[in-house]
Amino acid sequence: MSALLEVRGVSKEFPVGGVLSGKTIKAVNETSFTIGENGPEIFTIIGESGSGKTTLARMILGLEHPSAGEISFEGKPVTHASGQERLAFMAKVQPVFQNPFEAFNPLKRVDRYLASTAKRFLKLRGKVEIDAAMDGALQKVGLSLTEVRGRFPHELSGGQLQRVAIARALIPNPPLLIADEPVSMVDASLRMAIVNLLRQLRDEMGVSVIYITHDLATAYYISDRLIIMQRGNVVEMGPARAVLDAPEHPYSRLLKASVLSDADAGHGRLQPAADLLLLSDRTIGQMGRLVDRPDGRKVLQYG
Repeated sequence: MSALLEVRGVSKEFPVGGVLSGKTIKAVNETSFTIGENGPEIFTIIGESGSGKTTLARMILGLEHPSAGEISFEGKPVTHASGQERLAFMAKVQPVFQNPFEAFNPLKRVDRYLASTAKRFLKLRGKVEIDAAMDGALQKVGLSLTEVRGRFPHELSGGQLQRVAIARALIPNPPLLIADEPVSMVDASLRMAIVNLLRQLRDEMGVSVIYITHDLATAYYISDRLIIMQRGNVVEMGPARAVLDAPEHPYSRLLKASVLSDADAGHGRLQPAADLLLLSDRTIGQMGRLVDRPDGRKVLQYG
């Protein structure tokens, strides 16, 4: 089975200190992976702010052009797609953003977003057909057109609005969703509902998901495979349970050590071990290569 998405040696540099300075910073460095080669999956990109995970997602969506490398979808290069090719790609690769209240204009009724998506990507014009497409997508996320028709974003809860955002993305029946921190702006009680919905989309609809997060707990629960990024570099990648159960790279170990555990309750151990901080900092800026491990993961090694 061929890969749904292939990212090959992709890098992204941004100028710093002004255009005339000639200085750049590499936000993403020679990153490669595939999605959906063995069927629908949830592929997670983990990293702290500034790790490059959102820049990588923007390049996949075509919102940023890579400085080097190539991105292909269904075997076709999409890095410089335009016109009808770009529109066809957008129908098949849909985004779900972090803050649903920023994704919707507060002065615009949410069903208008759904209707415009049905018109643009499905070429529907009749009211009955458009309503059916909207309601069908909303039903997939546990809502209905009756519940949201005529309502403004502020009239819905954060969880409802995020589900509307996912429904809008599902209208063109895309094989790939890119969900950038989709649960970080909703209440903790609603996070599992959104995460379970993404799993349901994979299992019942055959949709692959690129799940972008800094939250190891939801990543552990939802992911089939993952990559961990530090300052633009992939430091570890592979099967989610193998990587997160026993991370090898110092930065991966630091991330896991930074997750609060109930075993530490009452002991005041809120900071990760100092030696992990030191080891992780020492790897920044070093040249390395990803090395295969017997359990299927790859780990960045230096020297």
